[in-house]
Amino acid sequence: MNHTRFEAAIVDLDGTMVDTVGDFEAALGLALADLGWPPVGRDFIARTVGKGSEHLLTRTLAEVGAPASLYEAAWARYQHHYLAINGRHSRVFDGVAAGLQALRAAGLRLACLTNKPGAFARPLLAQKGLDGYFEQAFGGDAFARKKPDPLPLLQTCRALASLPARTLMIGDSSNDAVAARAAGCPVVLVSYGYNHGEPVAAAQADAVVDRIDQIPPLLALLPRP
Repeated sequence: MNHTRFEAAIVDLDGTMVDTVGDFEAALGLALADLGWPPVGRDFIARTVGKGSEHLLTRTLAEVGAPASLYEAAWARYQHHYLAINGRHSRVFDGVAAGLQALRAAGLRLACLTNKPGAFARPLLAQKGLDGYFEQAFGGDAFARKKPDPLPLLQTCRALASLPARTLMIGDSSNDAVAARAAGCPVVLVSYGYNHGEPVAAAQADAVVDRIDQIPPLLALLPRP
């Protein structure tokens, strides 16, 4: 079996590095209240996040029975509240900082790639002390398409000057796995994230770990895609 000598790693944000369900719950609840609608529960949010805030908001409006025509007003209120509370109700998962440090020490260049809008993602990375690990940070609005499309991964590899086959995708959901497979990147998923209510093992990653700091010892064992 041929093994990859990794040049870089691309790391997802929500559900992979930071538990952000509390931020989503607060911002959505405030936005819905502004428009006279009830809040949605954390379980619904955890099943729905991962495909971008636009998708989350569209699904949320449908969940509470609000008309789709309310989207623009709801998006404006959601952005207002999310920017104000960003990071207040979230926490970094155990092992993230140590794992990123070890990946850097192994010589990998790191980029954060998330479907979260860049205006939300970059301040969150900074607030949680994670921004210094990454050479690049791209939100879901950075490219023409979002994960699970492979385009964002291919563009991020280009920004890192790394070959896809030598760039590890680290995520928490089938979105990350599907995008990585299509881009030609190996992929490792964490067991604790937001995988649309499905078992993460079903996403057919090269490995599943309980903490990001468990990934560096696996680098030599991961096969080429």
